[in-house]
Amino acid sequence: MFALWLLVFTAASQTIIITPILPLIGEELGVGTGPLGLLVSVYSWVLAFAALVMGPISDRIGRRRVLIVGSGALVVALALHGLADSFDTLLGMRVLAGAGGGILSGAAVSYVGDAFPYERRGWATGWVMSGVPFGLVLGIPLGRALAVAYGFRMPFVAFAAVMAVAFVLILTVVPQPDVRLSASRPTVRGSLRQYWDLLVGPGGTGAAAATYFLMYFGLGLLIVYLPQWLTTQFPLEVSLFGEPLTVFGLPLDFIATLFLVGGIVSVIVSPRAGTLSDAIGRKPLILASCLGLAVVTAALPFVVVERWVAYPLYIAIMGFFSLRMAPLQALLTALVPGRQRGAFLSLTIAVGQIGTGVGAALGGVLYATYGYPANTTASTVMILLMAAFVWAWLPEPTGQATDAPVRVPSEECT
Repeated sequence: MFALWLLVFTAASQTIIITPILPLIGEELGVGTGPLGLLVSVYSWVLAFAALVMGPISDRIGRRRVLIVGSGALVVALALHGLADSFDTLLGMRVLAGAGGGILSGAAVSYVGDAFPYERRGWATGWVMSGVPFGLVLGIPLGRALAVAYGFRMPFVAFAAVMAVAFVLILTVVPQPDVRLSASRPTVRGSLRQYWDLLVGPGGTGAAAATYFLMYFGLGLLIVYLPQWLTTQFPLEVSLFGEPLTVFGLPLDFIATLFLVGGIVSVIVSPRAGTLSDAIGRKPLILASCLGLAVVTAALPFVVVERWVAYPLYIAIMGFFSLRMAPLQALLTALVPGRQRGAFLSLTIAVGQIGTGVGAALGGVLYATYGYPANTTASTVMILLMAAFVWAWLPEPTGQATDAPVRVPSEECT
């Protein structure tokens, strides 16, 4: 599980780091606030496309091979960020990273679904996906510090080195789970037909895709321009006993420490949320977290009038987000049988990344036109819509699906 955790940690860190260093990228490359959101949107859209392509392939060839190819591709893509000397070049590097991330996107969670029974899957998913909040605790503050000290390229090069370690571990110690693979050869027509059947078929798979879209749409609206807004509102230097706060000689500023404390809460909440959902069900935790997150998000720009207030508010945001993530992902793995899990999770992740990209793009327009309160208001609406979808249409599985709720495309569908 450590290899999967390290992979998730690094993939999440290199994705999330773009948000807290957007102001630094804009300053170093001379780019205005509006276009910076494209670095998030384009990455998300490319990741979505790659995830859709790789989902049926992973069902056919197994998760291990996909993990190897994806982690190796991401090592190369992240290392190339060190050569980015213009906004257009950096945008191209994010396209490559999005492709690598898309290959990996559903593979780690699908691997957990293949390797663990449903009764323990919440626990396993929580621990593997705790790599995301650990990325917030370790990867993002250190990445922000590296960017402040050495330029925006350095965090990506550092994450390339960590991903190389994950690649070696997956290559040497991660086995292919003993699970039935899809017998059909993936084709464009067959894959499109399978995805369509998943979207419109019974069993809650379409509602799950809509839920993922709304969740990440709201996240893109809320988070992408949060550091930009905070940078304009408050001083960034953080002092301890009258001296600038540093770690390993690197400066930790307000944005870095904010992500640090939020990440610590996520590390604590994420695995416990998975375990708790094994005991009481997935939907109650998802709904409770949505309602709590909606309240905090709506209040954020009006309550944060002093810099210190941002810390408890961001802690609450990350706590509620973590409270719903592990239960939701565990629930999704049970909606389809194992031979369709890769395609289904890739579909939901792709739809979620499209939501992130749309949210980031729309967030840039709202931020530039009306200010950050417009972003948080729109995000609150998306969170409440997600809660409505979960309550009304997302089922609560009682066990692992064994009979395919949708038609599996045969090899003749070419």
